Amino acid sequence: MSESNTIKELGEVKLIKMIDEIVYSKQGTHLLNDDAFFYKIRKNADGNTIVFNSDMFVSSTDAPLQMNFFQMGRKSIIMNISDLLVKGVNPKAIMISLGVPSELKISEFKNLVSGIVDCCHKNNIEYLGGDLNLTKEIIINPFVFGFSHSKNIIHRHGMNVGDLVIISGKFGLTGVGFEILLNINNQIENFSDYKRSISSVLEPSVDGKIAFLLSKFGFATASIDSSDGLSKSLKDLMLANPNRGFEINFEKNLIHEEAKQFSISYKFPLEKLIFDSGEEFIHIFTIKPENYQKVNDLLNSSDTPFYTIGKVINEEKIYIIQNEHKHVLSFNGFEHFN
Repeated sequence: MSESNTIKELGEVKLIKMIDEIVYSKQGTHLLNDDAFFYKIRKNADGNTIVFNSDMFVSSTDAPLQMNFFQMGRKSIIMNISDLLVKGVNPKAIMISLGVPSELKISEFKNLVSGIVDCCHKNNIEYLGGDLNLTKEIIINPFVFGFSHSKNIIHRHGMNVGDLVIISGKFGLTGVGFEILLNINNQIENFSDYKRSISSVLEPSVDGKIAFLLSKFGFATASIDSSDGLSKSLKDLMLANPNRGFEINFEKNLIHEEAKQFSISYKFPLEKLIFDSGEEFIHIFTIKPENYQKVNDLLNSSDTPFYTIGKVINEEKIYIIQNEHKHVLSFNGFEHFN
């Protein structure tokens, strides 16, 4: 049967067989064939904790028109593993509920699944299987899990007044990327100066190295993934830590150069690009100020860049420090249904 045919001509059983073949080609194991999925964990292990996450990918809200099917599958995994990595937890295995429309071509379906499995394989995550259903649009609902000792997990709560705020990367790329892909009526080939911004949306990446090191040595007091935008992520940290807020330095370490360039060239508010975009998958941590030099030495010795952008304060507000002036942040970040 030609790959240009639609998947409804194959049916569920053959589609699952196709998924099985793609998984086997990458990780050398077949899907589990049972009503539920089982993963061994040591019994009576003191403090041994299973850590899991499930974030849904919906094509109408998560995939710009320029995103191909392989990129959709890949992004659905990045979305989910980022939330484990920022806790200092290594994802071990994944199950996926997959909804696809019957008009989807076989070649498109294979590319979608290949993007999922390829990303799992590159991150040493075992794809166990899942559910397949008919939907009106592409919906990918992964369930990813890993294991950690409870004392090594970096929670959202735990930060204190005076703690420093550090990040794993600079902000603004996805803000630029989304503005180009969604709002500027032009071909992306015409934006060669913003390749990293466009790539940050279509092919996002995530790195858990900082989280693993901070977790191992107990240096982080709190952490959060920034996929809902920097402003919302900071506010979520505040929710987990009552009577706490932030002072963020807008001029030092925070902003990627492409965002600065785009803001000037297109007269777009830089603060909106930085705080109100989302899907950066940059990790945010707080550390005690007395541990800063130890953290700096540890991360530098591991060739792991990080950036200090502010500190925790004893007021439930987010202040932006810019040009020696201070104002309250007004942006809220991304929120579904809003």
